[in-house]
Amino acid sequence: MAVSGLPPYDEANIFARILRGEIPCKKVHEDAWALAFHDINPQAPVHVLVIPKGKYCSFADFSAAASEAEIAGFVRAVGTVAKQLGLEAPGYRLLANMGPESGQEVPHFHVHLFGGRPLGRMLPKPA
Repeated sequence: MAVSGLPPYDEANIFARILRGEIPCKKVHEDAWALAFHDINPQAPVHVLVIPKGKYCSFADFSAAASEAEIAGFVRAVGTVAKQLGLEAPGYRLLANMGPESGQEVPHFHVHLFGGRPLGRMLPKPA
């Protein structure tokens, strides 16, 4: 079910194909709610993508249409992956882009988990 104003879910997107096993990934974690895998173009020493198993095109879609169990399961999966990768003590960044102006490249809701070095400011300070 698409949220009003958002495009319908695209079954041909790369993450849908990864979830169906059509494209391999370097898996970090998988459970009933989420799949986590290493990004093929890492932007930090640790760069993992965590995607829900449901068909959600964006955060807006996921937050509006996912069940409470899906939301809780996904959030817990993100926390499990950060802990499994040893990122809790040194720290990490979560990033979710939504829509064309944010730079969202794949129309399947996903969270980037970055770590392994000091990450600095996300955005430059205003002038």
